[in-house]
Amino acid sequence: MKVRAFVDGQRDNGHRTRAGKSRAGLLMGAAVLLIEYPSITTSAQAQSALPPVTVEAPALRPKPARASEQSSRRAQTAARRQPSRNPAPAAPTLSERAAAVAAAQEAAKLGYRAMPSATTLRSGASPLDTSQAVNVVPAQVLKDQLPRNIDDALSNVSGVTQTNTLAGSQDAVIRRGFGDNRDGSIMRNGMPLVQGRSLNPAVESVEVLKGPASLLYGIMDPGGIVNTISKRPELYQHGSVTLLGSAFSASKTGADGLLDVTGPIGDQGLAYRFIGYGVSEDYWRNFGRHREMLVAPSLAWYGQDTTVQLNYEHREFIYPFDRGTAFNPVTKAPLAVPATRRLDEPFNNTWGTSDLIQASVEHRFNQDWKLYAGYSYNTETFSANQLRITGINFTTGVETRSNDGTGSSLSNVSYGTSYVSGGFWLGDMRNEVLFGGDGQYRTIYRDVLIRQTTPAFNVYDPVYGLIGPGTRVSNPDSAQTDKLGQWSLFFQDTLHLTERFALVGGVRYMDYDQIAGRGKPFNTNTNVSQDKVLPLGGAIFKLTDQISLYASYTESLKPNSTIAPIGVVIDSRVAPEEGVSYETGVKFDINQRISGTVAFYDLDKKNVQTTKTNSAGVVELHTVGRAHSRGLEIDVTGRLTDDWALIGSYGYTDARVTASEDLTLLGKKLQNVALNTASLYLVYDFGTALPGQLRLGGGARYVGDRPGDSINSFFLPSYVVADLFATYETKHEQFPVVYQVNVKNLFDTVYYPSAVNNLNVAIGDARRVSLSATVKF
Repeated sequence: MKVRAFVDGQRDNGHRTRAGKSRAGLLMGAAVLLIEYPSITTSAQAQSALPPVTVEAPALRPKPARASEQSSRRAQTAARRQPSRNPAPAAPTLSERAAAVAAAQEAAKLGYRAMPSATTLRSGASPLDTSQAVNVVPAQVLKDQLPRNIDDALSNVSGVTQTNTLAGSQDAVIRRGFGDNRDGSIMRNGMPLVQGRSLNPAVESVEVLKGPASLLYGIMDPGGIVNTISKRPELYQHGSVTLLGSAFSASKTGADGLLDVTGPIGDQGLAYRFIGYGVSEDYWRNFGRHREMLVAPSLAWYGQDTTVQLNYEHREFIYPFDRGTAFNPVTKAPLAVPATRRLDEPFNNTWGTSDLIQASVEHRFNQDWKLYAGYSYNTETFSANQLRITGINFTTGVETRSNDGTGSSLSNVSYGTSYVSGGFWLGDMRNEVLFGGDGQYRTIYRDVLIRQTTPAFNVYDPVYGLIGPGTRVSNPDSAQTDKLGQWSLFFQDTLHLTERFALVGGVRYMDYDQIAGRGKPFNTNTNVSQDKVLPLGGAIFKLTDQISLYASYTESLKPNSTIAPIGVVIDSRVAPEEGVSYETGVKFDINQRISGTVAFYDLDKKNVQTTKTNSAGVVELHTVGRAHSRGLEIDVTGRLTDDWALIGSYGYTDARVTASEDLTLLGKKLQNVALNTASLYLVYDFGTALPGQLRLGGGARYVGDRPGDSINSFFLPSYVVADLFATYETKHEQFPVVYQVNVKNLFDTVYYPSAVNNLNVAIGDARRVSLSATVKF
């Protein structure tokens, strides 16, 4: 007998599920609990938000014919004295239910199924029922592609390019023309990070909320936020061990090791997860080494109506601090040396530790209302030797350098949020509301800044090792401090006027203050204390259950600030940067197999900070700058057929300066923003055609040419980089084993992903081949 339960976007046992009809047929184990074993549903509900499943109910043997009432009594007596040969089928345990759910989710992941986390939009609403674009890089894409940082992972998303990574030590991505390192836009589970690199083996997937996101996240650049989603504890016991070897060339090799184990603690809904990771790898250029260690334990409790999550990450790292190469300002061509040749010294490294602790509670009051509360604390300390190139004679090769460094640097952010979401009816109209508040206190501090002159160096005939790290502390440059505090209340309402049409409105009231400056003794260069009201508006029209049209108006705010003296102190008289965006588009989720977004946007950023030297030679601050970005974005991910899956994107981003008192900037394209970007990654699954499970995949990403500086004096050339992978899963002594080979930058293309100026141009990684073996248990 088959027992089937199909639930499509409804709530089951007080929990919202997102399983669809196409997935329900894959699941095993849970629905029979509610149908054939109602007496045990209380314990079964301890697994929160389990999707419905399809199972084969045990076949019951026919009962023997009873000869008489006396024989029946004898049988009952015998049954009490000895175990029954035909006991009632045992109810699946929480662990069995969780394993069934995981099996179905794994099948969906293999098809690149993209479902946003509830933490990104602060609700569990379907993407089709929202008025902003959210692009997802699913978990299986990360497993297949093995991106080395967040920039690499986001190459799958439209309109995203790399910007100043601070010599490879910071996440730095531009979205829709705007973004920088340390701009507060990188999140973990919807809460902000300050650590330099956010992508690690504790991350399951990555999501991008496009456009101004200040209603949900407060102070922010208008490009959007990047939300990294943690792997969570699961209620069935399983784990894996992965060993990986890699090589950039015959002499540039490395090794990774990863342990990931999770399971229940007892039988009352408590679960744990432990992730341990280590890597030691040669840098692909002529010197340098990357070492990193991660320990990430987590706990979760899945109650009938309450879910509690607690996760911790500790990371230690050392990697090259590499500012790349230089471009000739006359010929506009890169320096004529091998791409592997570094222009600095072997001691140029950054090293440090980061710690992240997060806790969250989600409680469902009833079918309609739930409460979420979360807290996050993230800190990172690091030091760096930062030998800096100050000039190059491109004819003779003579290079001037400054022996710089940073010591005892500290960044931390403390963040808390709480909000209630739910719905109610106003006559025939459904209201879905979200209201709550958040608070954040962030500090970026650079205690010791080293500035020291050093002898010249010839890049055409380099001799390394003649100097050591700098030691002369520059007190006027030290104690660089940027402190930001913000406290907010926010409200959003989605009013469903009909089954097909809804209006969205929201508002955030925000109070903030910021202090920034530098020097020993300390000089304050920013001292701002203001408040602001930010609105949001939108509309959604569902053409069908699988296709919706949307439009939105959103705003963002970011106070102007500086750590450097500019002649005046930035205070409340200086207007903050404000972003305004109009967006419209189409979203689709076809048969819960392939989903995507086509978006058109027009984004304006005003009060951009600029400086100008007056007739007396004094530097003056002005906030009359204005930048404008408009474009088209297409993102698609999912399963084309039972065998083929894909993730692809195209972005057209026209971003320019439209107002500036510095005429050298007026009309110029924004730095590091490509007019065109595109990516396509295809995977073919051979299924059961072979003894094991073979999957092959590959693709390429394209980035058009980009200005290398703000005045567009040179451009980074366009590039195409191709990758491929293959996985083969088999069994060895009953243990599943997965072998995977990855080739990144297949054709060993030399490319330049970003620049700070013509003397600081990043170089993309050379071809890297890796082979890994994963044993599951």
